[in-house]
Amino acid sequence: MEEKNYTKTIPEKFDGGNINAERVVELHNLAAAKELFTLARKRLLDVNRWKEISEYPVADFKLCDSKGNLMTGPVEEGMFFRIDIPGPGSETGDGFDWVKVEKISEYQLEDIESLGIRVRPAPNPTNNDKEVAHFYSAQTTSTFTVTRENTTVTAAVFDRNTKPNTDDQSFLDKIRNILTGTAGILAFSKIQWQSLTDGLVRNND
Repeated sequence: MEEKNYTKTIPEKFDGGNINAERVVELHNLAAAKELFTLARKRLLDVNRWKEISEYPVADFKLCDSKGNLMTGPVEEGMFFRIDIPGPGSETGDGFDWVKVEKISEYQLEDIESLGIRVRPAPNPTNNDKEVAHFYSAQTTSTFTVTRENTTVTAAVFDRNTKPNTDDQSFLDKIRNILTGTAGILAFSKIQWQSLTDGLVRNND
């Protein structure tokens, strides 16, 4: 699949694995394409509803502030995602996996519109622990994009430099992260992200 990196939010690969998911929708006219992009953009920014719009959700995402308090409204840079996945959660994350929103960028030029959101595994913001509370290491990023090119609307997710998190963890968390991180690289993330991209550009309310 082609990386539509108009917003410059997808980093280069330097180590670990890559995971891509994409859904492309061809519309019959420009007005319909613009309408779907506007809807997809709204859905992408509404992290709390990602599970709802995904047909086969694996994880539940909640938007939090810098202290880990639940938030409503559109996502902003510096916020956190609290991620609840099936199976045992991490001790470090108080049962959850955490990522921080490090970049949100938009691009618009003639017949191209794009929004990109990049997140990175992060420490649990609800305590003072500095260890990354996620089954992936801190070098891993996930970038979520929606793009309109003329009458084509695309939703995509790009995981880059994916490696299980085994740094500065308790023994149980190391085992959990190795198992979950490996499963994520092989299947979990692909299933979740494909379900999300499908939902982002589903042409209904």
